[in-house]
Amino acid sequence: MLPQDLHIHTTFSANDSYVEPLQTVALVAAVRHARILGISDHFENFISGMFETYEAEVRKAGLKLGVEVDGHCWVNEAAKYTVDYYIFHCRDKDADYKSLEQLLGTGKPVIIAHPNAFTTNLDRVPTNCLIEINNRYVWHNDWYTYYHPHRDRFNFVIGSDAHQPHWLGQSVARYAADQLGITEHLVFDEP
Repeated sequence: MLPQDLHIHTTFSANDSYVEPLQTVALVAAVRHARILGISDHFENFISGMFETYEAEVRKAGLKLGVEVDGHCWVNEAAKYTVDYYIFHCRDKDADYKSLEQLLGTGKPVIIAHPNAFTTNLDRVPTNCLIEINNRYVWHNDWYTYYHPHRDRFNFVIGSDAHQPHWLGQSVARYAADQLGITEHLVFDEP
């Protein structure tokens, strides 16, 4: 069993064509591939009134509640919701770097999602953000060269970014972390 996986999508990410109909909160809870599990569906799906249903289902399953925030345009709204953590798309834009301060101001953990895929300039990211190495995107570029200079500046988390049941794993991301000499930071205490 993996120690932690906080980057998991379910059918609540209705606008994401990669999410399979079987990828439900109940299935993720039943598979229980990690000791600490969190669901982080796309935030933009919840502003039409679905957040309460999402929150109730995730909490009933005994999982951590997160949302994936797609850049600065969603930060003001996302900061108003009661979540345990944020997954954040930080593209290489001034507005995205600036909005990190607002999310950090909530006191909730902020995980920078697959920064190598968004070419995030990690020199511009506050060191109290967590940096994700994620099974879905780590191989998209020269991950070693990208992450290596920042190994001692940040705490790192490993995520699956699972959109489908067979993506519930982290073998490639864990290999990369091992090659980098990174020890995973556990965001929450184990149950």
